[in-house]
Amino acid sequence: MSRTIAVAEAMSNTKSTSSLWINQTRGLRAPFHWQAGYAVFSVSQSNVEAVREYVRRQPEHHAKQSFQDELRAWLRRYEIEWDERYVWD
Repeated sequence: MSRTIAVAEAMSNTKSTSSLWINQTRGLRAPFHWQAGYAVFSVSQSNVEAVREYVRRQPEHHAKQSFQDELRAWLRRYEIEWDERYVWD
């Protein structure tokens, strides 16, 4: 990501563009929309393939551990403070 674009702007653009594409191409019964919040983590180049594999396996992975529990574990692991009132929709 460029150093000249704010994370919030990048996320807003990504969410709006992808939800528009999903709603135009997927024929869902109800309109798709993203939750209001997001979490951003950087990944070193040496871990890109591991992250790709993680993304591929999300349905299987989240059948065993919820996204919420996983995010809480990451936040604890990296000692990031958070407030539950502002994390979930």
